[in-house]
This record gives sequence, structure tokens and C-alpha cells, in this order.
Amino acid sequence: MPAVLFAGLIAAPAVAQDAPADRPPSVAGPADPNADDGRDTLTIGGGVAFLPSYEGSNNYVVIPAAAVRGRVSGFNFSTRGTVLSVDLLRDRSSHGFDVQFGPAINVNFNRIGRRVDQAVLLLTTRKIALEAGGFFGVAKTGVFTSPYDSLGASVTVLADTTGIHNSYTITPTVNYGTPLSRKAYVGVSVSGTWAGDGYARSYFAVTAPESVRSGLPVFTNPKGGFKNYSIGALGTYSLTGDLRHGLGIYVVGNYSRLQGDFARSPLVSVVGNPNQWIGAVGLGYTF
Repeated sequence: MPAVLFAGLIAAPAVAQDAPADRPPSVAGPADPNADDGRDTLTIGGGVAFLPSYEGSNNYVVIPAAAVRGRVSGFNFSTRGTVLSVDLLRDRSSHGFDVQFGPAINVNFNRIGRRVDQAVLLLTTRKIALEAGGFFGVAKTGVFTSPYDSLGASVTVLADTTGIHNSYTITPTVNYGTPLSRKAYVGVSVSGTWAGDGYARSYFAVTAPESVRSGLPVFTNPKGGFKNYSIGALGTYSLTGDLRHGLGIYVVGNYSRLQGDFARSPLVSVVGNPNQWIGAVGLGYTF
């Protein structure tokens, strides 16, 4: 399985584009809110991730992980999971509100690579799907605990461009993050995903020939719908300087539960588990 990109390895909330460029939530403590002049910045992180071997699996693998976020000329970009998004709007009100809109792309590695379960190994291998779309969101800084905490909401829509599942996903997300000091930051997020029929059939169906080979029950026509909900948390601590620059350590955890036909699929109900966990730890450097 290829290295996973995930936003937890960066000093930012779960959805990095929700951070206003002139007042990033990674700025902590009694710092002057005007200290950050909107300069260009780049954070690169790397580490290891612990995650299911496929979506719905009860077997877990440890793989390399990486993430990136930054700002160039006022435009923010970031990775979240395997999704890369770019905020094309630089507009921001004087009251800490920020509207975000821009393109997003995802490389879907589901059912690719290190599948552990022997029955699943006997199913037809899937190819990597490239999904493209966009996102829209709003965020506000200075909500509860400090002038630098941030509350945001966004919706990401992605569609397959490679003919692998010929379908789409819609993912609304709400996230909150706050600095605890100049060196420490925590964030939480809640999200859910709606997936189309093609997505369900491609990744959760079991055809009659596959049933004969694997011993799994036939499950030929799963329906799309509400696929899963997720709850995530992250923490970061600066090892040098403060959260605005230098080296830091990052820890991420995420729980999700599959729903509907996604949970009823034999890949989940027989040889997997609807409860899915992801954990990651790594180092990142902010320039």
C-alpha cells in the first residue's frame, strides 16, 4: 500500500484550509495577532500510520505516512487523508470570518496493496481511482477560548475520473482547534460521507464468481447512501521555537463506523468490522 497522506502531521486543524491566512490557529498564547503578516509558509510532515488494510477490514497494517500544508501568495493548500485541496479565495472579513472555495483531488487506494484477509485476497483486485471535485467552507477565529481558536465547517464533493467506480462521495466536516500555548495545539473534527451506488458496488460487492473463489456470501447489488461517520482528534507540540516555525511532533487518531449496505457487505460483516480506527505519529517541519 502506498504512503498515506494525512493532515494530522501538520501544525494546523484537521481541515487546514479553515485557518485564516493572517491569523493561523497554530499561533498560540498572548502573541500579537498582527505578528503574522500573511507570509508564505510550508509545513512538511512524515511518520507512520496504523490503519485497516482496506475499508471495512478488521486487519491493520503499519505504513509510511506524509502530509503537507502551506500558503503561497495568500492561497492556502493542504492534504487531509489522501485528499489535496487548494483554497482559491483570499477574502476575509474584519470579524474573523473566512469563506473557502477551491478544487480538491483524491487518490483512492481502497482494495489496493496490502490486503491481509485471505478471503479478500481471492476477490478481484481494484485499480487506483483518481477522484476530482471541490470544496466549500466557512470558518471563524476567536470563537471560544482565545483570539486564535477556530471553528469551521466545509463540504467536499469528489467524483471518479478514471472509470474505476464511476461514482461520487460527499463529505461534510465540522472542525474545531485551539492552541494551548505557544508550543501546543489540539483539534477535533466530526464528519460523515455519502457515497453513490457505483462506489458501493465497486468496493463492497461480492459477485458469484468471487463468492465461489473466496467462500464469502454473494452480495451483488449494494446500494449507496450514508457510508460512514467519523470522529477525529489531533495534537501537536513544537520541539523547537513555537508552532509557527521549526520542528514539531504530531499525533492523530480517528474513529469511523460504516453504515447501511457498506456495513452489511460480507467484506465487513463476515471478515471485517464496521468499526474502523486510524492512528498516526510523526514529525513535521514548518518553514
